[in-house]
Amino acid sequence: MSLEADLNTRAKNKCELCNATQTLAPLAVKGGEGDATGHILTCENCSSQISGDTELDKDHWRCLNESAWCQIPAVQVTAWRMLTRLSDEAWAQDLLGMIYLDDESLAWAQSGSMGEDGIIHKDSNGNTLEAGDTVTLIKDLKVKGADFTAKRGTAVRRISLVQDNPEHIEGRGEGQQIVILTEFVKKSN
Repeated sequence: MSLEADLNTRAKNKCELCNATQTLAPLAVKGGEGDATGHILTCENCSSQISGDTELDKDHWRCLNESAWCQIPAVQVTAWRMLTRLSDEAWAQDLLGMIYLDDESLAWAQSGSMGEDGIIHKDSNGNTLEAGDTVTLIKDLKVKGADFTAKRGTAVRRISLVQDNPEHIEGRGEGQQIVILTEFVKKSN
């Protein structure tokens, strides 16, 4: 059987992310194998948004409320990566906090979360930060545009990386999405 036939059989001729049935094609999941285990079947809409060819439609990705629970690692990895990209949305951050990936799948998901341009984010101690990590603030930080101070010792869970700036990460503090300078955090184990 061909790759596309294998994926169509596995996915029952539906997009493995949003269940659409039109314009389906295999999509390689970065870091995966060359066979069906490293690919997902997606519709044109999902595929173009994942690749960045079209603007991200945040409401479309609410489909991940169902597909994130799929038992196929390539689908789990793609869902995790998309939820990380959408982490400024409260519903996406909540779902990201609920889903479980085994260690191997999580490592796969995180391996593709660094920018294509090779930008690496490092904490104040020089440790490499990955999307989804937990960090601790090492200094009280006045949050610009909000009327609160993020206190030293505060844990910020499930961070996302600002792709074009290695000195910035994003996370939630006091229920708000905030940008944090990497020099003021240390990676938690």
